[in-house]
Amino acid sequence: MKTCNILLAGFGGQGILFAGKVLAYAGLIDNKQLTWLPSYGPEMRGGTCNCSVVMSDESIGSPLVVTPDVLIAMNLPSLEKFAGKVVKGGTIILDSSIIDKKVERDDVNVFYVDATKLAEENGMEGLSNIILVGKMFKELGFCSEEALFKAIDKCVPARKAEMVEKNKEALRIGMGQ
Repeated sequence: MKTCNILLAGFGGQGILFAGKVLAYAGLIDNKQLTWLPSYGPEMRGGTCNCSVVMSDESIGSPLVVTPDVLIAMNLPSLEKFAGKVVKGGTIILDSSIIDKKVERDDVNVFYVDATKLAEENGMEGLSNIILVGKMFKELGFCSEEALFKAIDKCVPARKAEMVEKNKEALRIGMGQ
């Protein structure tokens, strides 16, 4: 992997920043060069939110992702805002439980994942973000599987230790999509 520019976007409260943090730690564990740049409106929960992650084998010039290689979209406004900016040949992964619109571009790879529905069906409300990260791993293999699971261990705070295994199971569900 040379450089992978990743943009995660949705509403505040959907775990966008957490998912970006998991990606960032997975890259760090695999000794990649890494930047993680959160961006959210003043509304926070319920407002717009996105997170840029740049993962590379080389030095990174800017942490800002303007033209993503990968877009993970968790709501329609995010898809509409960023889908046109994904590079040709790039990847869009979206939560089709929430977004009922099809991507009109034919020069990108698009994956529709019923992430919210899958999370609810498996007793994992709030983990649709991690299901989408699992799907991204399956399609792009941006790090080692071991690093991805270790990143969950690192990112879930001790006060929420009971969520570690649920997050790992959400990854597995995403990998199976």
